[in-house]
Amino acid sequence: MAEVGAHLTAAPAGGERPSVFEAVAQDSLMAAVKPALQHLVKVLAEANPGRYGFLWHWFDEIYVLLDLLLQQHYLARCSASFSENFYSLKRIPVGDARQQPLATAGLPKRQHWKSLLLLVLVPYLKGKLEKLVSSLREEDEYSIHPPSSSWKRFYRAFLAAYPYVNMTWEGWFLIQQLCYILGKAEHHSPMLKLAGVRLVRLTAEDMQALEKKRAETTSSQTQSITSRVQSALRKALGGVAFSLSTGLSVSVFFLQFLDWWYSSENQETIKSLTALPTPPPPVHLEQEPSSALLPSLKTVCPLCRRVRVNATALATSGFVFCYRCIYSYVKAQQRCPVTGYATELQHLVKLYSPES
Repeated sequence: MAEVGAHLTAAPAGGERPSVFEAVAQDSLMAAVKPALQHLVKVLAEANPGRYGFLWHWFDEIYVLLDLLLQQHYLARCSASFSENFYSLKRIPVGDARQQPLATAGLPKRQHWKSLLLLVLVPYLKGKLEKLVSSLREEDEYSIHPPSSSWKRFYRAFLAAYPYVNMTWEGWFLIQQLCYILGKAEHHSPMLKLAGVRLVRLTAEDMQALEKKRAETTSSQTQSITSRVQSALRKALGGVAFSLSTGLSVSVFFLQFLDWWYSSENQETIKSLTALPTPPPPVHLEQEPSSALLPSLKTVCPLCRRVRVNATALATSGFVFCYRCIYSYVKAQQRCPVTGYATELQHLVKLYSPES
């Protein structure tokens, strides 16, 4: 620990590296924002499937576009991502540390684009891979659309190897953080190392330069038509990014409440709610064409119009279908076929009668 303290003391004022708590906190900030926005979109989609259903269906793609716009704005103006700027940090290229560039100078193009791709694209692909693995495991568990003999070995090998690949990935990050704590590495995350940058705290000169640049941007006036159009586009994109960043900054404090609300401490409250009597079917079904899906016999599946096999209920609406019918429908449409409520595969509940 004495060596670590001496290393930090010897670092120049402009290159003072952040503590591991600051580095990890800024990483967890964006990781907490996405679930909160996803829950908000889910509530909107369930309240009005016709208007907001597409937001739920394309949430990952819409989020990655907004994240790309937000991170590009902050990397260009502050040499940092949104969460890094929130904690008063900036990125500088790895190399000669004798002269630290100001935050307003921006990163070199190579480090800029590598940082942008690693900030936005890697989490998006990782999330998609996790959803794919979850879907394949459910299909394999219930033998839905089993793979052909030519793909069966690869199919099984992929599901068996993924936990070890994921463990290696997470272990890579853990080892990097331990090396950072012990002063053996200048990056707390492998993503920073791949981008060719490292994190340092903002200095007083950086703060003054950022304020000066913001004042110059608001007071600058262009003359040519081309420059005016370009300036208008930059201001529009900057305005959207600023609105996103301001909203996220305010919502950071609300995220702690959401974490508590959905924590295990509230499981007793949730269980008590399940003891309430079953609510009646939605009233609007009597006035909408979707009610035609409901058969007259209660033992008939609304999708295949046959006697139900492996009865399965949707937790979001309460209607019962054949397992294969509702599994295929929810996987493709991500909604209840009767009510239109936003639904996921995890909302399928298999029912077992005493006779079975």
